[in-house]
Amino acid sequence: MFQLKPPGNADFSPILVRDPVYLRAPVIRDHPQWAALREQSRAHLTAWEDDWTPEELAGSAFRQRIQLFEREARRSRALSLFVFRRDDEALLGGVTLTNIRYGAARAGVLGYWIGAPHIDQGYGSAAVRALAGHVFDAIGLNRIEAACHPDNAPSRRLLLKCGFEKEGFARDYLKINGEWRDHELYALTARRYREYSAQNETNRS
Repeated sequence: MFQLKPPGNADFSPILVRDPVYLRAPVIRDHPQWAALREQSRAHLTAWEDDWTPEELAGSAFRQRIQLFEREARRSRALSLFVFRRDDEALLGGVTLTNIRYGAARAGVLGYWIGAPHIDQGYGSAAVRALAGHVFDAIGLNRIEAACHPDNAPSRRLLLKCGFEKEGFARDYLKINGEWRDHELYALTARRYREYSAQNETNRS
């Protein structure tokens, strides 16, 4: 049965667990960890996203960010979660699903970041898989879209590891630090996610 209306708001405030991480919505007390990790990861992250000013790391800006996240979640239009390591609750990064469409499309756009000290340790792929399972099973979407800069090999590996398939190439897709940049376009459908997950389970058994 096609889901023509948004799901309930409870689906936009989940706690998701997939070893070795768990995901939850950010809260004010996360600000010190978040600001420290973002600053520590500036050189790594600004190769792929806009740079930021010191004011954008301030507590007041973080509070506004959370208010925006909560407003979009109440409207069932976006899901923004922080990623934590289960062992010690260290903040590792974040994942988002934005531009959510319902009706015939039932799709959203994936975003993710992992702090520089934590890259290439499987945290990002675990987080994306946790989000994808929730998006397909609880929210009822059918498609997750993602864009990756052609030079961002770790991001490409993450998407492929999670079952995403390359669908195209977009010229001048995003303006980052004043420069229009091309991106590769990837997508994961609910059917592909379930087939890929079942195949991986079979390979591990």
